Amino acid sequence: MGRAVAQPLATGQIAEKLDCTLRGDATVMVRSVAALDSAVDGDLAFFSDNKHRRAAHACAASILIARSADADELASGPLGPRVLLLHPAPHLAFARALDLLFPAITLVPGVAATAVVHAAAEVRGAKIGDMATVGAGSRVGAGTSVDSHCSIGDNVVIGTDCVIHAGVRIGAGTKIGDRCVIQSGAVIGSDGFGFQPTRQGWQKVQQVGFVVIGNDVEIGANTTIDRGAIDDTVIGNGVKIDNLVQIGHNCRIGDHTAIAGCVGIAGSAIIGARCMLGGAAMVNGHLSICDDVVVSGGTLVAASINTPGRYTGVFPSTEHRTWTKIAAGLRRSAR
Repeated sequence: MGRAVAQPLATGQIAEKLDCTLRGDATVMVRSVAALDSAVDGDLAFFSDNKHRRAAHACAASILIARSADADELASGPLGPRVLLLHPAPHLAFARALDLLFPAITLVPGVAATAVVHAAAEVRGAKIGDMATVGAGSRVGAGTSVDSHCSIGDNVVIGTDCVIHAGVRIGAGTKIGDRCVIQSGAVIGSDGFGFQPTRQGWQKVQQVGFVVIGNDVEIGANTTIDRGAIDDTVIGNGVKIDNLVQIGHNCRIGDHTAIAGCVGIAGSAIIGARCMLGGAAMVNGHLSICDDVVVSGGTLVAASINTPGRYTGVFPSTEHRTWTKIAAGLRRSAR
């Protein structure tokens, strides 16, 4: 299997930039990065979770990021002495090492010959890719890259240093902050699911709000964020959203909340700051979740949550410890 080739950096340089304590040869060069069980000589790996301790001992990586408490037992590997980069948060240090070893490609501003940019749009200092379209009144900030086949509607505002990957659709009136990343296939600002029942069928309710996205937000591939029905749908600063997530109209997501894949959030739900929603969790509409709540994967949130903590359950969610007791009782009763 091929590996990405890292920018040449010595372990001493990495240790200095990441504020790690170096144990070993400062001149060893990092060739690439790898997981513990697939690393080879010249690779950088990290160890942070005790359940992977056996893999760490067997790991062939010549450079390992670990905690100081594990230094003595991990100083040697199957290929001999290792270089250790000691840090209290190895996974975080590894993430920052990736930024050093694989720096972002320098953006060259310009509009591709096949792109269509309305005369009333402003894209100075941005890069607009092949077959991309930018509507009237829209502004794309300096240092932002809009990749091929993206569609940006009228009166859209995109901040500086954003990356909009291929095939993204951004609806009219959407506002996106600085340093955001939107992965391929995402649809931002599509019509919300607004229909009123009548005796003759369903009456369409026009969706006249917009989507407002803060700074440093990342949105995964094929995720959909609906425009507001009347008020705006709002995504706070630093929010991280995985692939295949559905966020309904008028939802409000607090700062630095993380949402895993296949989560569905119905319209007008309010999610607090620093929350974590596990994969395939479902959140009913017109409820609120307070700050600092963790919702386990597959959990249905059917009522508002007003107390921080972890919540789990497939029929209406309850506090995590209560749910585990219920689950244990169900298992006993099935025997």
